[in-house]
Amino acid sequence: MEIGNIRVKMYQSPCGAITLGARGGRLCVCAFAASAERDLRRVRAMKGLGVKDGGCDCCVGSYDTVEDDEAVLHRAVEWLDGYFLGCKEGCDLPLEQIGTEFQRLVWEALLAIPYGVTRSYGQIAEMIGRPRSVRAVAQAIGANHLSIFVPCHRVVGADGTLTGYAGGLPAKRALLALEGKFRKGDQHRQRLRGCLKIKFNLGSQP
Repeated sequence: MEIGNIRVKMYQSPCGAITLGARGGRLCVCAFAASAERDLRRVRAMKGLGVKDGGCDCCVGSYDTVEDDEAVLHRAVEWLDGYFLGCKEGCDLPLEQIGTEFQRLVWEALLAIPYGVTRSYGQIAEMIGRPRSVRAVAQAIGANHLSIFVPCHRVVGADGTLTGYAGGLPAKRALLALEGKFRKGDQHRQRLRGCLKIKFNLGSQP
């Protein structure tokens, strides 16, 4: 299915339906149902307004065809399958992060939060060298259009309480519980990772 110029695929996760979107050979949307329409609209609009693309180009080659987008969506599904089994920590997919310079700075900080670990909005502000910009950091996190892949669910309140999440607090709670569970079971996760690597050939180029 295609919406505008974004190739879209639905993914049924244990936390609810997720919309995946790819364009130009990069994953540009990963959103729970509550924010999917908003994120698709925002990505299309921001690209049209010439907002900078902070894409993380992890693959070599030209991506101009539907086949390239389908391949990226297929790899995104494989990654999510592994993630929900507790065996995916890093992401090697090419991502299209469209936003302002400040937003992309915040999103890069999110990528640095380790699996199964949380950070507060204040800590993210410190990480990017803007300690007084906590509110702006929270707004940038709320504008993240690549949930899970850019792990905004790992950001909590200063006292550790769960705060707003585009996918809803139940989904955020479930994601953190999942990561906490498998972080404690590293040996089990390593075994699962090995099984999935054989099954999906993870890390190979499409």
